[in-house]
Amino acid sequence: MTDTREQHPTPLAPGLHGHGLTLRPWDPESATDVQAWLRGHVDPEFVRWNTPLRTITDTADARASLEGRSADMAAGRAMAFCVTDAADGTILGQVGVNMIDQVLSFARVGYWILPEARGRHVATRSLLLAARWAFAETGLHRLELGHALGHDASCRIAERCGFRCEGTLRGAMWDAGRRDAFRDLHLHGRLTTDPEPVWA
Repeated sequence: MTDTREQHPTPLAPGLHGHGLTLRPWDPESATDVQAWLRGHVDPEFVRWNTPLRTITDTADARASLEGRSADMAAGRAMAFCVTDAADGTILGQVGVNMIDQVLSFARVGYWILPEARGRHVATRSLLLAARWAFAETGLHRLELGHALGHDASCRIAERCGFRCEGTLRGAMWDAGRRDAFRDLHLHGRLTTDPEPVWA
């Protein structure tokens, strides 16, 4: 039976500001954005914990990936934020609200931070902003955050941002650098009715 309920378009976010950050859409026409996207995806720590759907190894791959993200944003399927320093616009990383489903009222969030920006709570600050946008502007009821089992830093970020630990999903994500082997995923969830964490 086909679900005839209408999917409401997801509002695009021109820019989010707070916690010393500005979150804006990525621009596939910007050489600076493309290079930052490439650096994020070839970083050894990213590769250790993630195997993206699209392999990104050079500038052409990075631009094509960003063009795909732009199409997803235009269609309301996702919102990919370029995380920048509010003071000078330096790119610090990425936070995304992905797989947006307006019918089931949920989405999945993810993030990565460039090496030089780590240790400054950029992931925590940017995830708080993105989650606030997802709940307030899109009307979603639930956000999920999944990370590879053993990624303790990501686990702490999730908990600081109000994403409660909900258990372990067996074999729910690809193993590092492979698409023929799987590893367990640690699942966190946050509801719009959960209190928003206070960031000092």
